[in-house]
Amino acid sequence: MNNLKEKFDLKNKVAVVTGASKGIGEAMATIFAEAGAKVVVSSRKQEAVEEVANTLKNKGYEATAIACHVGEASQLKNLVEKTIAVYGGIDILVNNAATNPVFGPVINTDEAAFDKIMQVNVKAPFELAKLCYPSMKARGGGSIINISSIGGISPEPFLGIYSVSKSALVMLTKVLAKEWGRDNIRANVICPGLIQTKFSEALWKNEEMLSKSIKHLPISRIGQPEDLAGVALFLASEASAYTTGAVYTVDGGYTI
Repeated sequence: MNNLKEKFDLKNKVAVVTGASKGIGEAMATIFAEAGAKVVVSSRKQEAVEEVANTLKNKGYEATAIACHVGEASQLKNLVEKTIAVYGGIDILVNNAATNPVFGPVINTDEAAFDKIMQVNVKAPFELAKLCYPSMKARGGGSIINISSIGGISPEPFLGIYSVSKSALVMLTKVLAKEWGRDNIRANVICPGLIQTKFSEALWKNEEMLSKSIKHLPISRIGQPEDLAGVALFLASEASAYTTGAVYTVDGGYTI
């Protein structure tokens, strides 16, 4: 049993989680802290990330709140520099922050919305991974976990350009896995299905749409943020030491 625990132990590891003020990001930050990691909780608003970090600290875990708008290059740099200043390095990066300002047909997506989606959902994870690379390499390796979507595998209705961005994130993950594997830096991607978060409430608050979605699910319920946390812990830990470039769907069986 001790050996099993050691496989999933994140003691002395430093994890940065973006979009961690609520939902999926908060669930992942929490399970990492429970596994012993020093967790940097990051999202756009300092007050929101401090609330999550304080909750973790009150439970006896180690956490630091650093606000960051991932669409701003200077803030990405600040996030990495502050994390290294506080904890000495970075071992785990979760690119969870995302945006989708358009819900409707592709024809209604203007250039500004397209650029914003690509900036936040693709370019930001790319830049943040590059910023973390020197520290991970110096520490003997690391784990990058990108949060895509089942829309990155097959286009989701009314989420056209969002699906395009999430597909690009899947390929970015594979590229990083292939190029950085020699440095013992692993990159994997999780593709959630319908998860009950504020980000997806336009889908699950619509009873007709929710009912239709659940009918297609072998596990006939909407997912919860905690349903992704265990997969994230596996990918962050030594339990997945030989796993890189992999795509994990957590969707109740929707994509079967």
